[in-house]
Amino acid sequence: MSKAMTHETSFAEGPLSGLRVLDCSTMLAAPYGATLLGDLGADVVKIESHHGDDSRKFGPMRGEDAGPFLSLNRNKRDMVLDLQQEEARAIFAQVAATADVLITNVREPALSKLGMSYEQVRAHKPDIIWIRVTAFGPDGPYDGRPGIDFLVQGYAGVLALNGDPDGEPVRTSFPAVDVMTSMMVANAAQAALRVRDRTGQGQRIEVSLLDTLMHAQASSIGTYLTTGEVPERTGNRSLAFAPSGCFPTSDGHHIVMTTPGEKFFGNICRALETDWDSDERFATARERKANEDELDRLISERTSQFTRQELVARLVAADVLVAPINEPQEVPLDPQIQHNKMLVDVTHPEYGDVTVTGIPIRFYGTPCEVRKHPPLLGEHTRELLAEAGYGAEDIDELIRKGLAADNPDIKRRREERRRRKSG
Repeated sequence: MSKAMTHETSFAEGPLSGLRVLDCSTMLAAPYGATLLGDLGADVVKIESHHGDDSRKFGPMRGEDAGPFLSLNRNKRDMVLDLQQEEARAIFAQVAATADVLITNVREPALSKLGMSYEQVRAHKPDIIWIRVTAFGPDGPYDGRPGIDFLVQGYAGVLALNGDPDGEPVRTSFPAVDVMTSMMVANAAQAALRVRDRTGQGQRIEVSLLDTLMHAQASSIGTYLTTGEVPERTGNRSLAFAPSGCFPTSDGHHIVMTTPGEKFFGNICRALETDWDSDERFATARERKANEDELDRLISERTSQFTRQELVARLVAADVLVAPINEPQEVPLDPQIQHNKMLVDVTHPEYGDVTVTGIPIRFYGTPCEVRKHPPLLGEHTRELLAEAGYGAEDIDELIRKGLAADNPDIKRRREERRRRKSG
């Protein structure tokens, strides 16, 4: 057990209070896994280059940071080290010696050149829990290949199954594979911590986007493996029952409604004041599926007589499986999302209030919260170097030599680049 995790540890900041996690990764899957550990109370230290995590540059900007970075990197402190320099790798070694978990998604040979391979980090912290995220796995025929969420959806068949039956393949509109992988990362870290608590041993862990997506397809590809029946692309419909889909309303919106059980179809009929369930074409699940086109036409005609708000209220009151199809700008206004505290305002030192998504697990004994704003590049470099034992003058020298950088130094460098470009 690490010195940080003794029986005297206070869990005031969450169940992982007292643990330190190094986030040496970029973009989404690996950093968001570190974020989840931070949400649970761990002290997460994000280590970036002078350039910064690429997610700081992709997407709509707020100041110097893109929306995805701000959304994905709460509950972290941030330091800048130039790990391409040997002296900076020596600094990293001192910081790594204080860590319990390290998360990375750097590929070889860059991983070893930066001093972040498992064996290299283990030399500084023998019981480190080292987790790497790759696209396709740490070895095998695709070893070393670059990959992202979109490509993995192609390999694992999601693109073939997503979209309208007669249309083109469609990817998921949000990076579902990356988000699922982040959960695997956080889960793996906690499982390994339990082993270390019992044995004193850390370990190397590999998580891949491809394996995560295959695991997630137990009901699609898994069904093919167990029955030999090839899944079909169904769009918004269900393979097994009807009605199930999106239906229009009188005010130009849509609702989603589905019926995985006989009672729900009867509830729809009562709510919409129809007798479809007495029609032999729709009397059973088998008949409804066989006559799905006609059933959907009739339902659409009826739902088009109500506004979305009226229709959802009517169907909810009748115990129907229904939801409005909210536009993105409507999602933050949803009363249940607000009640669940899944939207949290944090005060950013430069951008004011920044709203981020909340913590999806509710602990009643050791509550968790969003404690820290998404950090500025190098915001905590001086603080973290001081914790590693460096004095103020030493830190000044490290920054002067370009081995490390704090946020004022990052801003100075940016301004110099801008002047060179404009001049």
